[in-house]
Amino acid sequence: MRTFRLPDLGEGLQEAELVEWRVKPGEEIAVDQPLLAVETAKAVVEIPSPCAGRVERLFANAGDIIRVGAPLVEFEGQANDDAGTVVGAVESGANILREAPTSLGRSHGSVRVIPAARALARQLDVDLTMVTPSGADGVITPDDVRRVARVLSETEPAEPLRGPRRAMAQNMAFAQAEVAAATIMDDAVVDAWEAGADVTIRLIRALVKGCEAEAGLNCWFESATLSRRILRKIDLGIAVDMPDGLFVPVLRDVGNRDPADLRRGLDRMRADVRERRIPPEELRGATITLSNFGTIAGRYAAPIVLPPTVAILGAGRIRDEVKVRDGAPAVSHVLPLSLTFDHRVVSGGEAGRFLAAAISDLALPS
Repeated sequence: MRTFRLPDLGEGLQEAELVEWRVKPGEEIAVDQPLLAVETAKAVVEIPSPCAGRVERLFANAGDIIRVGAPLVEFEGQANDDAGTVVGAVESGANILREAPTSLGRSHGSVRVIPAARALARQLDVDLTMVTPSGADGVITPDDVRRVARVLSETEPAEPLRGPRRAMAQNMAFAQAEVAAATIMDDAVVDAWEAGADVTIRLIRALVKGCEAEAGLNCWFESATLSRRILRKIDLGIAVDMPDGLFVPVLRDVGNRDPADLRRGLDRMRADVRERRIPPEELRGATITLSNFGTIAGRYAAPIVLPPTVAILGAGRIRDEVKVRDGAPAVSHVLPLSLTFDHRVVSGGEAGRFLAAAISDLALPS
């Protein structure tokens, strides 16, 4: 028998969720015929068959989380272990993971708990990292476990994170652990804007001006070697809120595109995200990020920088505010801005000059 294993899908991803099989056991298939669909890094990816032949066995079911290198399909024929097209070394294994909540808080090694409480937690199915200790010196007691069990008994059943929400949880945990984040905030007065101005396009242009003033914010940081790579093109990640979670598709080379072209690209990108047909490569390779959360609510924020990028610009809701104009109070239209940056790479002065350049551009009429 020939075994086909989950190939490396790129970007260092180590697992994927099986969405749907495109074949059945006993079916004869051709080379490159769709074999299955998996979801990872917020995109659904079709995996074609590496060979022609008869499908003997499927190793997983829809909804399973499968690690890179785990077996997917067994074909009739001479034994040959095929790990597919991979980038780098893949550690093969036969483990197919069932969904289970992942603890992102304290590690189990840091939890201090008496044996009776640990045994009770196993009995009541309580994750000890969710328990606030009340015992001496921060020790978890059986009463602490019972308290959490009572709370959990009144909640809905645990809902494992899947697809985009799973990727979001993993990416945010990685970013929080890796980045030395700092945030500066200021306001742009946008009284000069023409009626009906395209806010997102103006924000993109302002971000480009910020990168022109301080190119070091449009870079990737290699933490292992403490090296930065300043990038010539600005490939902008645009945070898009969807019911399934947060998506960050990438709008390419925004510094060299006119407003009409940018608007067409934004509209197409958002339509692809809504219909879940956006190609995986369009979710990768951002050099800096924009989050226009003000379209929903909020004034200021501390957005999360996702490595290897080093900066994200957040825009809050435009509001009317009394400002001093020509020595007298007057109502102005104010756009709040929040710039989070990786302080390992970007200095406060560089971040300030970036933000100042963006604010100056936003003050212009067009």
